[in-house]
Amino acid sequence: MTLFVIAPSAFASSVGGCQLQGTANFSPGLSSSTQPFSYNFGGNLSSCQSSEAGVPTSGAVEAGKALAEQVKNSKTGATDTVTYQEPIPTGSGSCGSSTTSGSALVTWADGTHTVVSYSTTGALAAVSLSGSVAPSLTLTAVNAQEGDPTTFTIATNRFAGDSASGLLLFQPPEPTDCNTTTGVTSAGISGGVSLSN
Repeated sequence: MTLFVIAPSAFASSVGGCQLQGTANFSPGLSSSTQPFSYNFGGNLSSCQSSEAGVPTSGAVEAGKALAEQVKNSKTGATDTVTYQEPIPTGSGSCGSSTTSGSALVTWADGTHTVVSYSTTGALAAVSLSGSVAPSLTLTAVNAQEGDPTTFTIATNRFAGDSASGLLLFQPPEPTDCNTTTGVTSAGISGGVSLSN
């Protein structure tokens, strides 16, 4: 995959830029016809640069995924492992052009979190991202037993109040899938993302 790297002059004063590489999954698949769709994605952030001391240089980012969390059951007092679903991003468009919105969870290498509320616009091949850091992300329980919390909230504890931007390249394994009834159901993501205050 080709990585788009944000130039050093574009690095923000607080956080700077990272390289992102991951995978997005679409349902239904993107085709030549405009339609609503939902998706999830996950990937790794690397080579992060910042003018701030002590900022992690790597992390992971995801949206629309399910997380297993250990929570206390209010009825039994036991610690249960419950699966919680992140909000699922949605969009409208085709392989030619699309717009989407969602919330992404960044988990940095030191265990801190940044929640980003974002929107994207562009074609499958090149997508522009903009957004801002949100205070928290609330997940909904998938398999909670009676007494388990029905929601799980992850709070931003790094880079609160910052804005987000990026240019992402989407590369489906088979670009000709755009012309099929199934469409493009997954694509590699690579690009540069940054946070600034």
